Amino acid sequence: MRKKQVTVIGSSDENAHSEEARAIGAFIAKNGFVLITGGRGGVMEAASRGAMEQGGTVIGILPGEDPGGANRYCSVVIPTGIGFARNAVNILAADIVVAIGGRSGTLSELAYARIYGKPVVCCTFAGGWSAEFPRVKVYDYRYRDGEMMIASNVEEACSAIGKLLGLGR
Repeated sequence: MRKKQVTVIGSSDENAHSEEARAIGAFIAKNGFVLITGGRGGVMEAASRGAMEQGGTVIGILPGEDPGGANRYCSVVIPTGIGFARNAVNILAADIVVAIGGRSGTLSELAYARIYGKPVVCCTFAGGWSAEFPRVKVYDYRYRDGEMMIASNVEEACSAIGKLLGLGR
């Protein structure tokens, strides 16, 4: 049986909400889900660390060609050589997406999540696009109610992940 996959997106800034991202990564692994990130630093590395510390599987999908560009917590590294186009791969691999902060790369991933109909948990506590994206009025045939959940803290983010992936059913 295939495990559920959670893609965590967010800023590559090394100081960006690392403890919150680490806790969310740990929650993902504790519940037997696979963590997918862009494989680099910042939010991606912190979530990867949290998942790895719980014995989880961490997949890093890199924009470049060198597998050595991944953070040290990735257990599987996929170098794509396609630059930011890899953001589409990150989203397509997800059962759900969790956004923690972020700048333009995160915005592109949020747009792909909308295009591909992936449920998203937006962590508004982290600022950046994870806080702004839910406020954007989008007139798009792809949008369906319930596809975007708002989390104002880590506990709400973990609860939303659990709900979207059927924990407690």
